[in-house]
Amino acid sequence: MVYLGIDVSKAKLHTCLRREADGKQKTKVVENSRDGVTALIDWLARQGVMPAQVHAVLEATGVYHETTAETLHAHGVTVSIVNPAQAKKFAQGLAVRTKTDAVDAETLARFGALVRPAPWTPPPPQVRTWQALLARQQALSEDLRRERNRLEKAEATTTPPPVLDSLTDSLAFLEQALAKLQQEIDDYLNGHPQLKADVALLTSIPAVGPKVAHQLLALLHARPFQSAEQLAAYLGLVPVERQSGTSVHARARLSKAGPARVRATLYMAAVVATRYNPHVKALYERLLARGKAKMAALGAAMRKLVHLCFGVFKTRLPYQADYAPAT
Repeated sequence: MVYLGIDVSKAKLHTCLRREADGKQKTKVVENSRDGVTALIDWLARQGVMPAQVHAVLEATGVYHETTAETLHAHGVTVSIVNPAQAKKFAQGLAVRTKTDAVDAETLARFGALVRPAPWTPPPPQVRTWQALLARQQALSEDLRRERNRLEKAEATTTPPPVLDSLTDSLAFLEQALAKLQQEIDDYLNGHPQLKADVALLTSIPAVGPKVAHQLLALLHARPFQSAEQLAAYLGLVPVERQSGTSVHARARLSKAGPARVRATLYMAAVVATRYNPHVKALYERLLARGKAKMAALGAAMRKLVHLCFGVFKTRLPYQADYAPAT
């Protein structure tokens, strides 16, 4: 097996090919495009390396890694997409102080050889469409919130009428665009019975609304989570302790390693769940009675909510308020 570290930027792919047998390395820079990846595959062939022998490791960098990962996978390359924070800590552990594209590619190749991260599989086309619709909805919602804040500030000061008119027009446009997109999301759900059934299952859980259900489904259909614990860890909801000897006794905090947008949505759902969801409410009150801080108890409530979502998704059974696990 050979490992291919790929440092992804908007325009270029800096790569480092590392052979497991002897540790020898070669580098190549190509365009960040489908044609560039095809040229990279041709270069690998000239090195005597077939795609099936390659394990490519790259970081999740916004959207710029997606075409590279999908094209490599289509050519038969094993692909792993790693958390940039994890790769950074790995480099620090190797005492790598230089920060260049070439060094980053080499570090990723060494990471692949030593850690051997799990392979990545592209989500199905319908899931990619679903993710794109949700991402656009999120972007429009944020734009709408910002424009409303601007209008509120403008109305609180002496603002020329043309500026107020511009803000009003912008708000009307965004509200119309958001309503149209919401209709398209609803139509997409109606056209995909499996997704619609999944939403119904998740929203059977008290405090889980369509927004939480939609975001979690985008993850559950895109990644092969084997357990609720894996899903909670991916979302950054696992507590991380910092204790050492007699001097370091820091309070455990959530790792916050996953997508912050999903975690923020889950936080608001957990606040509601502590009042209206029987399982989450019981856990939350039990932790508070034991002297846990409210934020720590809320973190546990978020984790419990994720476990409930994973449970109904995997069992295909709606939420049962009176369910109790076998002892």
